Amino acid sequence: MSTLRVEYHGPQRSEGTAAKNQRRRGSGGRRRLRRLPLRLLRWAVLAVILAIVPFFLLIRGGVFAYQQWALGPWPALAVSAAATALLLVLYAWALGRRLGAGKGLKWLMTRGAAALAVAYVAYSVVYVGSANVKSEEVRAEYAALHPLLRLAASAVILADQSAVITDAGRTPDFYRRMGLSPNESSLHFRQEDGFVHALDLRTVGRAEWRNRAVELTFRALGFNTLRHVGTADHLHVSVRSPE
Repeated sequence: MSTLRVEYHGPQRSEGTAAKNQRRRGSGGRRRLRRLPLRLLRWAVLAVILAIVPFFLLIRGGVFAYQQWALGPWPALAVSAAATALLLVLYAWALGRRLGAGKGLKWLMTRGAAALAVAYVAYSVVYVGSANVKSEEVRAEYAALHPLLRLAASAVILADQSAVITDAGRTPDFYRRMGLSPNESSLHFRQEDGFVHALDLRTVGRAEWRNRAVELTFRALGFNTLRHVGTADHLHVSVRSPE
């Protein structure tokens, strides 16, 4: 008489597969958790880059158009402002598409981005806060500065709220009051285009890394910088006229 034995491994295999799958999911979750800080860092770096690019295009693009294409101060600013507005429109369109926004919302976002660029330019060339100028006299001179220099100063002040403009336009009387001979070639005087091409920024009483960062920023944006001692230690920033 034979004995028939049937071994059934179905439940055991199912339980084993389920356990393996659970372990895989657990290990995948841990890997994703470990990668989270790196992903957040990447997103943060990307956000900073995307925020900086419009400012760089607006100011450096304007300086390039002014110096290399020999456009006037206002036409150069208009060209760079238009390019920046277009870039912000592309930002808004890409964001709207990623969020799955409808046509109406995309329309609103893109036009809002263009309006934001225009509003920022208008604000920068007209206004400077009293906390960011040495005196009301310097504040009154702000409107005489080259538009691109005003734009750059506004961007630097936006990033460094402690920045202070100590000098802008000058006259021969300024040098006489200081007991100095008037420097006829000074870019603090009004130039042929009717604008002052230089300003001074305070460096005394500020961390040196801040002063260095401001200097490098202006250089990156296409301006000339000179750290020197005249009446006091300060950073001299100027815009070169077209050749």
